[in-house]
Amino acid sequence: MELDPELVEAFANLKVSTRDISAEELANFDEHAPLRARAEPKHPSFAHIPKFFTPPPPPDDKLRHLLRREAHALFLQQKSDELLNNEELVELWQQLELHVSGTTAKQQQLIDFENYCKLQSVISAKSRKYLTAELFAQLLSNSPYLGCIEILSIYNYTMRKGWITQCRIGLSFYDDVGQGYLREFDMENYIADLIPTLKQLENKLQPAFEKFYVCTVVKKFFFFLDYKHTGRIRILDMLASGYIDELLELRELPQSTDEQLQLSNWFSLPSVLQVYGSFLTLDLDQNGLLSKEELAGFGSGTLTSSFLERVFEECMTYDGQMDYKSYVDFVLALSNRKAIHYLFRILDVEHLGYLTTQTVRYFFKDIQAQLAEPINFDDINNEIFDMVKPKDSCKITQQDLHNCGQAETVVSILIEFHKFWAYENRDEYPQNA
Repeated sequence: MELDPELVEAFANLKVSTRDISAEELANFDEHAPLRARAEPKHPSFAHIPKFFTPPPPPDDKLRHLLRREAHALFLQQKSDELLNNEELVELWQQLELHVSGTTAKQQQLIDFENYCKLQSVISAKSRKYLTAELFAQLLSNSPYLGCIEILSIYNYTMRKGWITQCRIGLSFYDDVGQGYLREFDMENYIADLIPTLKQLENKLQPAFEKFYVCTVVKKFFFFLDYKHTGRIRILDMLASGYIDELLELRELPQSTDEQLQLSNWFSLPSVLQVYGSFLTLDLDQNGLLSKEELAGFGSGTLTSSFLERVFEECMTYDGQMDYKSYVDFVLALSNRKAIHYLFRILDVEHLGYLTTQTVRYFFKDIQAQLAEPINFDDINNEIFDMVKPKDSCKITQQDLHNCGQAETVVSILIEFHKFWAYENRDEYPQNA
């Protein structure tokens, strides 16, 4: 692996002393002399709590940043070299078949622990890191066969772990800070570099549309994994979420031409075009931004004015209008109402961290205004509190909504008239509820 030219240049221009070094000092310099340990400040707490965190270098220390980046890249390259390649995977499967202990009536090949230990002694050192005694015990605990496990489960585990490690390494290359997380522009760079490898986008993604595609993809990661708005996502959370798997499905050509099936994958081109197309449809004045009046046409067109007013109060806008980035968050929120962190922030009018009867009244008044026959507010309020069953009978927290399992219903009947109507008439028209 070649060194970063910028790092080499920084070393060439490095000043090792604040004064000029004489020829005699240079002649007497011993390059093999051991380096003296750096004096580090000692804090009284170190006697009881060991130091466990080393902060990154200050922003103006360019050389240390370059060294850190180079060391990080070398470490990732080393980890990448430890992964099994295709030939090594084929060899592992062949060895697994050679150490089969028995076969079931359904031709499932099994291996016991004795043969598993023999297998460990003949496979390569790289493979041995995957096939541990702990792995056998873990697979055995879920195996229906006494004392044996399927060799296919071992192979699938090795494949899956290698794939996840490869994804983690790929994401970590974009972690400039080296702290295990990606910022929004790091993620944008990752997606932009990934696009050429996605066969489902090949020759279909116009250059002018690419930035909108990248934005739509990145927004899903940050909407669900950065709901506290820290501006960064842990790489481990990205891997655990399953969204990376969904994104990398686009590397293979679709097995079905069913458009509805493709739309189910948020990262597919038809799905992104649908979101972008809906934005263009709502943008009646074609200024690239949505006003409150234009956004009112979203979905069924029956979102209440109180709700829309709150959306524009809480979300980032430009001169009181919503851009595409904020619109994607809005779409994700209304398409996934069980993920209530976005909608709860909108409903929490007084920023108290909980909803009260007054909150319910504030949003329900717009629903009430559209009804042909008025409904007793106390009945609706009591029904909502009965559904949620909050710990404090007068306050509904975000955690209460999450725990009750009825968050989608509660939120929908407060912000959208046709959802309220469907709920009220759920016995007569169950398919609309």
